[in-house]
Amino acid sequence: MTKFTNDTKLLLVQGYNSKIISQKEYAKQIGVTRAQFQYWLKLFELHGEDGLRNTYTNCSVRFKLDVLNYMVQTGASLMDTAALFKLSSFTMVYDWQKKMEVGGIEALEPIQKGRPSMKNKFTKQSKQAPAEGSVEAYEARIKQLEMENEYLKKLNALVQKKSPNKTKRK
Repeated sequence: MTKFTNDTKLLLVQGYNSKIISQKEYAKQIGVTRAQFQYWLKLFELHGEDGLRNTYTNCSVRFKLDVLNYMVQTGASLMDTAALFKLSSFTMVYDWQKKMEVGGIEALEPIQKGRPSMKNKFTKQSKQAPAEGSVEAYEARIKQLEMENEYLKKLNALVQKKSPNKTKRK
């Protein structure tokens, strides 16, 4: 589906004449669904030119609940409700309704998008140092000393390998 500019939407809505052509045929000619064209008409009817302006919607849980409550109390359709609250798409209300039915109010919370922070991984993986004098502390110290010992043995072997002319110490 083509993305239409605000001016193009305005021209299309103003150019529609219900006496000449049906909404279904007109929508087909301009390359949108009938429901989308009806939504544009509804926005224009309720809010004028300003209703067709694309708005970024980052809605709070309280706002979503207000929208859903209005729809239930008045019996308004999804499209009428979305147009009244000037939402970017009437399917948003449907999505909120389904989320509310499945997961309750918690499901309406906005989901953080994007890549998660690296800091969270490190804080989860960090281990607390064992208490001084505990068995775990002694085991950790033994493991550290064994690793140091292994490192020194390998270093000594490498040094002897590089200089075969020197004699070994006794």
